[in-house]
Amino acid sequence: MIDRDSSGLVDVHNHLVPGVDDGARSLSETLQAVQRLTDDGIRKIITTPHLNASLTHEPIALDRRLSAIDDAFDRAADAIRGSFPEVDFRRGHEVMLDVPDPDLSDPRVRMAGTSFVLVEWPRLQVPPGTPRVLERIGDAGYRPIIAHPERYGGVDLTVAERWRDCGAHLQVNYGSIVGRYGKQARGVALQLLRLGWVDYLASDFHARPEAAIYKKEAWWRLGSMGAQEALIHLALTNPARILRDEAPLEVPPISMDRGFWARVKKALNPESA
Repeated sequence: MIDRDSSGLVDVHNHLVPGVDDGARSLSETLQAVQRLTDDGIRKIITTPHLNASLTHEPIALDRRLSAIDDAFDRAADAIRGSFPEVDFRRGHEVMLDVPDPDLSDPRVRMAGTSFVLVEWPRLQVPPGTPRVLERIGDAGYRPIIAHPERYGGVDLTVAERWRDCGAHLQVNYGSIVGRYGKQARGVALQLLRLGWVDYLASDFHARPEAAIYKKEAWWRLGSMGAQEALIHLALTNPARILRDEAPLEVPPISMDRGFWARVKKALNPESA
């Protein structure tokens, strides 16, 4: 269904650093995960272990946490260079905004040391005042990317639009497109794609042998809608621009026929059917 060259894709959200969060538990699992990602055509990886924003206000604790991740990342990077020399393996974090005023000055916290930072809200809920939090991050000179906006309870297009108006970018998970997180997340993801509001697609792969990546399934689903150009932007062009510290390009909206869109709306609002 995709007839353009899809080699060299970029994945900007995953958990491959061994033993530091709920992702890879060992170096062996890291290497198995990289093998699976490369099998899906991915050649550039920014891995994003979890980090609580509150730690950024505790310099000693933050340095201890980041140093431990440094060591584990370096071991993984060395092993990946030996087994997968074609892979460009970088580091960022998925920063949980458990406080509204994170200190993002340490470049290790950000995506490959750029001005971009991948952020998420606690407990997959949207707390009050999120636009102001995003504005403060932008005012400090950083560019927030909101991880999996489609998965948050109560999120709708109004909320997503306010986030975008504050300068935030949106990263949708492949799994959401194929229903991995339920009908609600799938419906919101498709709404965002239909409007051209998604800037990046990523795996959020936690490197477990039993877990799926969903890249192939999502590409087939979106490719069947004629979304080849959008896919190239979402999985190749825009993620690669993060590595150059460049803002994402505008992504073409993905058209959906009326029957398909009616089914999506019915899934989101069964009482209106």
